[in-house]
Amino acid sequence: MLYIETTIRAPLARVWAGTRDPDLHQRWDLRFSRIEQYGPDGRFRYATTVLPGLTVAGTGTTAGERYRPGATATSTLRFGSGHRLSPIRHGTGFWRYLPVPGGVRFVTGYDYVPGWGRYGHIADLALRPLLGWATAWSFDRLRLWLERGRSPRRSRNQALAEAVVRLAVTASGLRWGYPLAALVLLAPPLPGTPAARRCARRYRAAPAEVARRCRP
Repeated sequence: MLYIETTIRAPLARVWAGTRDPDLHQRWDLRFSRIEQYGPDGRFRYATTVLPGLTVAGTGTTAGERYRPGATATSTLRFGSGHRLSPIRHGTGFWRYLPVPGGVRFVTGYDYVPGWGRYGHIADLALRPLLGWATAWSFDRLRLWLERGRSPRRSRNQALAEAVVRLAVTASGLRWGYPLAALVLLAPPLPGTPAARRCARRYRAAPAEVARRCRP
């Protein structure tokens, strides 16, 4: 199971709205190009642009929600795709919102069955770490939005600009030796740049009864 968490210094109501509203969710989550609700029972559609002109779509259902202002909140979901190019066949997950002093500890855990038939488990050796990184990067992007008012688009543009600068400086640094190039690559990102490294990636506090729901 993939597990990611961060702490967001914002009221629970804002974190809940920023993650449960499809229009807001699709703005910060790197994993999706589009999310839309299409039923009163928590059903939604999602799509991811893999390459220009190639989009993989799927559907999901919010299996259960519990929200009380000022108290722990939980949302569980099921998702899947019948697209033949989708690397994920179906899965389940949860979001947990735990009030802490000054903010909310925002936690997710999810697991899935790979697509692509017998080759899917091989491809998943690379996909699963990539999904974990993308989820963590997106969580930090959300944190910057809710804490600092830095829009997801601005965060994305800053991350791209910083990546270009790092590559350019690294390429120049190779002329002076590999230690300098490595130093530039490993330097921490700027405070306003989203970074997956700021999120915890180890399972530690989701209740067993919620975690059981995440088994595909």
